[in-house]
Amino acid sequence: MPQLPTDTRTSWRERVRSIVEPAVVTVYTLTFTTFVLGLVLLILTGNNAHGRDVVSFWAAGRQVVHHANPYDSAATFQMERSVGFSSNSEDFIMRNPPTALCLVMPLGYLGLRAANLLWSLLLLAALALSVHLLWRMLGRPGNKLHYLGYSFAPALFCILSGQTALFALLGLVLFLRYHGERPFIAGLSLWLCALKPHLFLPFAVVLLLWIVLHRSYRILAGALLALGASSLVAWLLDPAVWSQYAQMMHSSGIEKEFIPCLAVALRFALHSHRMVLQYIPAGVACLWAIRYYWLRRSSWDWMQDGALLMIVSILAGPYSWITDQALLIPALLVGVYRATTRVQLGLLMLASTLIEITPLAGKGMHSALYLWTTPFWFVWFLYVLNRRGAE
Repeated sequence: MPQLPTDTRTSWRERVRSIVEPAVVTVYTLTFTTFVLGLVLLILTGNNAHGRDVVSFWAAGRQVVHHANPYDSAATFQMERSVGFSSNSEDFIMRNPPTALCLVMPLGYLGLRAANLLWSLLLLAALALSVHLLWRMLGRPGNKLHYLGYSFAPALFCILSGQTALFALLGLVLFLRYHGERPFIAGLSLWLCALKPHLFLPFAVVLLLWIVLHRSYRILAGALLALGASSLVAWLLDPAVWSQYAQMMHSSGIEKEFIPCLAVALRFALHSHRMVLQYIPAGVACLWAIRYYWLRRSSWDWMQDGALLMIVSILAGPYSWITDQALLIPALLVGVYRATTRVQLGLLMLASTLIEITPLAGKGMHSALYLWTTPFWFVWFLYVLNRRGAE
């Protein structure tokens, strides 16, 4: 096949790029703006409280305030019916461990609409503070690329659904910020990560190794103090809370849910009733994480080396939702500032746009259409690293 002259090929590429790049940026900006405007409207009017996970945290808080079982599904469902849930509505119940009760208890003193507004503002604040701290840790670059963290689709979905992943993100970022100079505070911040412990399994394995090798036991002391104090508060509020939590998890029917992540997809593909299959990817990832850390132990950097570690932790998690990928924002920004071409940034914006428009296809959070997302961030990050290394 005849080849175009080099000048012609270059000219053709420039023409395509001059069309595609502005189109991607325009679509990304319009989609993000529309999504945010709709999100703000729903939060301010309170019309979306019934469809958000915040209702489960509000119900748990109400139960705690009235000295009742926060994991009582019957009482929770009855409470949700009293605030407008129809008999056909999806029921919500908090699945976070009892250490989260001190976080959700204040919601129990409010009505659902006020609790919805307060929760949304707290999530927004967690996102804003996390991205700002990351920007400072990455050297305060003036190119505004950290704005991609504010507009990251999983983070926006997290606010829309009222999920707690953004609080866990803040805990992760605070750890990254303070693990060197204020290790005890870094350890305390890990309490927020414990809101979703299943998403940090390889990360936690490496952290324990790092603590032992660096003798940074103040981090461990801070984490144990925070977990111990919150567990004590939960016990004082409800002495039977841990057994109630175990009973809820046993009878929740989560094994029948299709959650769009690789571990659950693997279980459904092989044998849908064997929950142990869901933990095989996490186990393999933990072994990989030990080797990954050991080879880099003399020069380990939690911001840079921890970026890939966190992506693998989410990729191999026993279960995770699209909202949980908000925890990838530190890795995302590390990759953004390592990117050397506009194509790499364009792929990131295109993927985020596709996630934002997926609900337009009438698909909910259980849709298999979200299965590609975490593998994409993994491949994208490796692509950026390899291109950077090649140069």
